[in-house]
Amino acid sequence: MIPPEHITGLILAGGRGSRMGGVDKGLQNHQGSTLAMHALLRLGPQVGEMMINANRNVAAYESMGVPVWPDALPDYAGPLAGFLAGLEHCETPYMVTVPCDSPLFPLDLVERLAHALEAEDAEIAMAATREGDVLQVQPVFCLMKTALMESLIRFTQGGQRKIDRWTALHRCVEVPFDDPLAFANANTAAELQQLQSNG
Repeated sequence: MIPPEHITGLILAGGRGSRMGGVDKGLQNHQGSTLAMHALLRLGPQVGEMMINANRNVAAYESMGVPVWPDALPDYAGPLAGFLAGLEHCETPYMVTVPCDSPLFPLDLVERLAHALEAEDAEIAMAATREGDVLQVQPVFCLMKTALMESLIRFTQGGQRKIDRWTALHRCVEVPFDDPLAFANANTAAELQQLQSNG
């Protein structure tokens, strides 16, 4: 098994929050703390090191006690820009990403992704949820080999921004999780209120 200390966790908090009126989603209150802090406390015990990717309010994120890195690409280029920022500063062989606005993700997320990555000799393991007979991939819940940084640099330098196009270039494994609610996220104020009531 890949030991947790070989994995760095990255919280993706670099988005525009455009569907929530432009607010910084990671700093929104959820049950007495910020969404990003919930993610930090949930992911921290599953990995060896932690980082946050943020493009605004950096001091507020730094106050959470882990390194904060802005996107390596301009203009809020999406999750891949966060992946790249993390990979450029990752000192472990593996990095796992979670978004800042999904405070209920599984406590065994990293363990299960790591197990599948090794078992399938994959380079990337992504969470997936069952919705009926369909597996819905959750690509921002992603464990990857840090050695993929060069591939991601080339991909983004070519102007590409889509996660699924980049992951399709590599050996990927999808890891099914039974509870879709665990991956519920808050893109809008209404969804944030829904999360509050789900606990």
